[in-house]
Amino acid sequence: MKIQIINGPNLNLLGVREKSVYGDSGFEPFLEELKKQYSSLQIEYYQSNIEGEIINKIHEVGFDFDGIILNAGAYTHTSIAIGDAIAAVTTPVIEVHISNVYAREEFRHHSRMAKNCRGVITGFGIKSYKLAVESFL
Repeated sequence: MKIQIINGPNLNLLGVREKSVYGDSGFEPFLEELKKQYSSLQIEYYQSNIEGEIINKIHEVGFDFDGIILNAGAYTHTSIAIGDAIAAVTTPVIEVHISNVYAREEFRHHSRMAKNCRGVITGFGIKSYKLAVESFL
């Protein structure tokens, strides 16, 4: 089983930015633990701060992989284009958020992509990604 994790803008700063919201651990150590725990899976990782690059990655893997885990960051609330990219591919997508977006600013309460996703996981910290992996098993 092949799973692609895609992280959007500012998620390259996990462990550095807004630790009270996102925690004090970087993503890479967590990713290594995830790959060890699910060693029978092929888990790929991609991060970009650029909307078009995220769309290109969805197009690239969206017909061959078994699942996509997407944390589009702030693009979640603004990008119709990423939502359209998800709708265009056959690979199921799980939308993931580290923080509970519904406990934050009002503008974060709406996702432009959730309706095209298999499901949404929000508010379980970095473990939200593990829950998304489990949803594909």
